Amino acid sequence: QSEYHYEYTACDSMGSRWRVAVPHTPGLCTGLPDPVKGTECSFSCKAGEFLDMGAQACQPCAHGTYSLGTGVRFDEWDEVPHGFASIATNLEADDGFGDAVENCTGSTWVPLGDYVASNTDECTATLVYAVSLKQAGTASFEYIYPDSSIVFEFFVGDRGPEGCRAGGWGSLGTWRGSLGTWWGVPGDMVELSRGNNVLYWRTTAFSVWSRVPKPVLVRNISITGVAYTSECFPCKPGTYAPAAGSSTCHLCPANTFSGKGATACQPCEPTAYAEPGSASCTPRPPCTDKDYFYTHTACDAGGETQLMFKWAEPKICSEELPGATQLPPSGVKSRCPPCNPGFATTNGTSCQPCPHGSYSNGSGCHSCPAGTEPALGLEYKWWNVLPSNMETTVLSGVNFEYKGMAGWEVAGDYIYTAAGASDNDFMILTLLVPGFSPPSPVLEDAESKEVARITFVFETVCSVSCELYFMVGISSRTNTPVETWTGAKGKQSYTYVVEKNATTSFTWAFQRTPYHEAGRQYTSDVAKLYSINVTNVLGGVASFCRRCAPQPAGSCAPCPPGSAVEPGSGACHPCPPGTYLQGHPSDGPPACQPCGPGTHSNQLRSLCYNNCSFSLELRGHLLHYDFPALAAGAALATGPSFTAKGRRYFHHFSLSLCGHQGRKAATCTDNVTDARLPAGAGAPSRVVTSYVCQAIVVPPDAVGYKTPVSSQPVSLADRLVG
Repeated sequence: QSEYHYEYTACDSMGSRWRVAVPHTPGLCTGLPDPVKGTECSFSCKAGEFLDMGAQACQPCAHGTYSLGTGVRFDEWDEVPHGFASIATNLEADDGFGDAVENCTGSTWVPLGDYVASNTDECTATLVYAVSLKQAGTASFEYIYPDSSIVFEFFVGDRGPEGCRAGGWGSLGTWRGSLGTWWGVPGDMVELSRGNNVLYWRTTAFSVWSRVPKPVLVRNISITGVAYTSECFPCKPGTYAPAAGSSTCHLCPANTFSGKGATACQPCEPTAYAEPGSASCTPRPPCTDKDYFYTHTACDAGGETQLMFKWAEPKICSEELPGATQLPPSGVKSRCPPCNPGFATTNGTSCQPCPHGSYSNGSGCHSCPAGTEPALGLEYKWWNVLPSNMETTVLSGVNFEYKGMAGWEVAGDYIYTAAGASDNDFMILTLLVPGFSPPSPVLEDAESKEVARITFVFETVCSVSCELYFMVGISSRTNTPVETWTGAKGKQSYTYVVEKNATTSFTWAFQRTPYHEAGRQYTSDVAKLYSINVTNVLGGVASFCRRCAPQPAGSCAPCPPGSAVEPGSGACHPCPPGTYLQGHPSDGPPACQPCGPGTHSNQLRSLCYNNCSFSLELRGHLLHYDFPALAAGAALATGPSFTAKGRRYFHHFSLSLCGHQGRKAATCTDNVTDARLPAGAGAPSRVVTSYVCQAIVVPPDAVGYKTPVSSQPVSLADRLVG
């Protein structure tokens, strides 16, 4: 049988086929077995089995190998796997710019080991895989889609006879990725039909600034419904299959390794180490001051805390090599910091929240005076222990999976990022808030929809291009990046306004460098959080009491909208015409302030506005101007600009300076992720509402869409002074 192998003929109209012997040497036609009737075309083996063509029966895979049955999986991306193609196009080229602009041949999907990364320029790059299915199947994959400046789409086409005659691909439906910084999967597996299927992953970037968008990452592409598997695949290096009949291979644990087709992992020598899933071991380097970190213990009965030094986990260095640094001695004691505002010690050691109706500056609980109520919130500025509603972890920067270790450590005056397993790990810190209780109800027609705000003071100390991300998640949904800081940033404050009353998570993620290298080079690059202050927290604690209007039952309530508390009597008085209520409840009692020149207060006394008219006294004459046309708003655009690759775009401005009782009516949108949707389907990813705003607009004829693409909206005017 070494001179030939078996294959099946194509299926006939009755769904049957024949098994024939095919010689390895072309032209050899003697001594071959006669054809025999084969298995039915719908026949397939289960995962962990292969079809023995000699016996035409399923057999279990041997140790060290695996099979998916009727499926294929692509989890190695050292190079583009066989059957895939990456195609780049410049949609602007059809408009006559093709000869003048840089072409897009280099804008392709790039294999990077465990995953494949998209392009990041304005070219359209498509990763294509064509497959013929013997039965209906499915397609699934994992992805990271971190940047709204890129359109990411996945869709399936067929290359049937009609499609070929039409000269194009027939679309069977389009799926759009959901923005997120961690690995996700499409909501459901994509169903594939029997016959020819073509899978497309397509990206186009719309960033015209100097900032390069973060690419889309795709990995673990699995397809079922493929023809029978006549052989099992050996486990890739760094994995193993200990038993026969395996449908998958297991990762080797830390400090072990394996070669191709392994049935077990081999331990490293004591002088070497290996990360999980390694094909070989690496010699341990001498320990340095970058391999340990410091933290503080909880307060003891004497009100003291100890400074502790710990090796960063996993420990990959050796203390026994020449020149190695030793771990500094731990145990130096110091006085514990006070409790955080709203908390106080009850048994001399632990800080407990003050009871309802009281407040604290951290030293003791006090009842609020008559005519006041506690301003509930959360304020953390002393970091001796991690608060119970915060958690920390580490996300691998290589395979984007959680490592189950602490990413941030408390240090008394601040909390900071500890040493990760690798310099490109994400150090994660999350604060969970169950909901909010604003002192006054948020009215639908109010200009501000604020229900709370979070303010934090931070600092980054970096020698390379580190990044600190601040993300917000609402009602357990995927975290949405709100702000990013790159490089070293001095101590500063940042405030984010919350406009939805729901369970909310606030997440800080710090990455020292996006590049993976062996060992730790940048442990001294850290992010520090000095304080976090969240207002109007449901079930929160208070650091001060605010004035409120006394009630007959003995309690008190906030003043209605547009009214302020009279300091003497404590009664609520509405702000008179020509004034507005200024001040945030967390900063003290709001007060009525006069409007600026040429403006009037609105009915809610929440702001001052102009009614599109203006009077000016000049040389003894009163000049009156009316601009009724401005009430409807205005929009204008600059002349065309061009990117380096010739993509045409415009700066679009929207203005609404007067009328509307002061409501902001100028809007600029970010519809990059929805630009291909049919008209009326979906909603813009982000809308900026202001008095004056600006966005970047790419015309539809420049991108092949039905609607213009609007991106990077920014507000240019938030408050009318006068």
